[in-house]
Amino acid sequence: MLSYVAAAPVNHVLRGESWALRRLQPFAGRTAAFEVLPFYFGLTVRDSGEVAAAAPGVVPDAVFRLSPAAALRLFAGDERAYQEAQVSGDPEFAQAVEFVVRNARWDIEEDLARVLGDGAAHRLVSTGRGIMQLQARAAESFARNVSDYWLEERPLIARRADVEKFVQDVDTLRDDVERLAQRIDRLKS
Repeated sequence: MLSYVAAAPVNHVLRGESWALRRLQPFAGRTAAFEVLPFYFGLTVRDSGEVAAAAPGVVPDAVFRLSPAAALRLFAGDERAYQEAQVSGDPEFAQAVEFVVRNARWDIEEDLARVLGDGAAHRLVSTGRGIMQLQARAAESFARNVSDYWLEERPLIARRADVEKFVQDVDTLRDDVERLAQRIDRLKS
């Protein structure tokens, strides 16, 4: 069911990005599955490069697994979340799908302009971007404040420099103990 719902917006974005259609055309007939628990949907590439809902029971050629948190970060534009994706299956097909997912963008302003007109669409999208940036800055500031609190007020986490120094001190102590053990062995001989 989710596959049918996902196919229409994916095709809308693909039609706006002709390069993406060309990139997927060589993989016509192949199926990509996306798992974001508890959701699962599969999309099969058509000859045109567009996608259709995968047939029930079809074995996917590539599977992309994401945690719900990583999926939300992806939708929010966090590029680092791609590193958390578990990808299996045909590597060439998976790479093409991932490239399209990373680079294809929905031109929301163009779609809104058809309904509201150019000026209103531009203002609405600009306002939306401003709100998103404000939220991102607020979340970053909150995270920084919580981190500072845990580092300074209630030390629940250690600074990177402190951990690195501790590891270096442990390595130095280990080396000193080994040298001492060798000296003791030489004195015994």
